[in-house]
Amino acid sequence: MSFKKLSIVIPAYNEGKTIHLILDKVKAVQLLGGIEKEIIIVNDKSGDDTEEAVQRYMGQNTDMNIQYHCHKVNMGKGAALHTGISLSTGEYLIIQDADLEYDPNEYNLLLQPVLDGFADVVYGSRFLGGNPHRILFFWHSIGNKFLTFLSNMLSNLNLTDMETCYKLFRTDLIQSLKLKEKRFGFEPEVTAKIARIPKVRIYEVGISYYGRTYEEGKKIGWKDGFRAIYCILKYNIFRKK
Repeated sequence: MSFKKLSIVIPAYNEGKTIHLILDKVKAVQLLGGIEKEIIIVNDKSGDDTEEAVQRYMGQNTDMNIQYHCHKVNMGKGAALHTGISLSTGEYLIIQDADLEYDPNEYNLLLQPVLDGFADVVYGSRFLGGNPHRILFFWHSIGNKFLTFLSNMLSNLNLTDMETCYKLFRTDLIQSLKLKEKRFGFEPEVTAKIARIPKVRIYEVGISYYGRTYEEGKKIGWKDGFRAIYCILKYNIFRKK
C-alpha cells in the first residue's frame, strides 16, 4: 500500500538543550516512497527554554512542516501525546521522544510492514535484532520485560517491548481510542486498547536504543513502573472502554 503523509508526534518537556538535535535528525531522514513528514511538537509547559529553542528552529527551517503547541500547565507526557495525536493529519503517525534515545533514521524500519500491506500498527523493539543498544540499568531491563510479560498475558499479544517509545499507528485507529492516562501510563493503556480493535494487525521490528542516564536527563523512575502495573490491570481487566 502507499500513503502520502506521516505525522511525527514529539512530546517535549525541558528539552531546550537537545531538541534541535532530534529535529535535525527528523529533517534528514528520507522516508520510503516519498512520504511527507508532518512534525507536531507539544511542549508540556517546560520550565526551561524549550519554547524559545523550538521557535528559533522553526524560524531557521521554514521548509519543514512543523506544528507547535504548548500546554498552559504541565500535564504529563501522556497528555502531550493526546494533544499531538488529536492534531495529526497524516494517514499514519509515529511517536518520537524529544531526547536522543531513539534514531529517526529507523522510521523506515517501522514503515516497511505498512508499505508491504501487512500492518496497521508497528512497535519498534529494543530487544529484537542486532541493532546497537547502550548498556545501562539492569533493573530497568528486568522491569521492562516484566511489564511486557504482564501486558502480553492479559492482552494476548506476544510483544517483546511494550514500553518502547517507537510506536507507529494508523492514525484513524489511534484517534478512535479514548485515551485517559496523562503521564507514563500511556504505553500500557494504548497497548491494551489497540489490541482490542477487531482484526487489527500489529507487527514488531528491531530498533536501536541510545539510552540516557538520569544525569543526562532520563525522567522515568520506579514509581512509573508501579503505575504501569496498575494501568495494565486497569485497562486489560477492570475497564473495557
